[in-house]
Amino acid sequence: MPPTLASLGLDQLSRDERLALVQALWDSIAPEATLLTEAQRTELERRADEDDASPDDGVPWEQVKAQARAGFKS
Repeated sequence: MPPTLASLGLDQLSRDERLALVQALWDSIAPEATLLTEAQRTELERRADEDDASPDDGVPWEQVKAQARAGFKS
């Protein structure tokens, strides 16, 4: 039987500790999938900064989804 969260004591970890563990596990499985080029990292940082500066400029997911579905119907 595979281990469970409880049997490993992971259910005792905080949310942040579990997220850090998930990241560490993922990095150990697919390290190349988590590597960004410098250009990608710079672009992500630029986008995050832009979003922080103007958080109301985005379009809510529900609106995007509704527009996409409307496009498929026509």
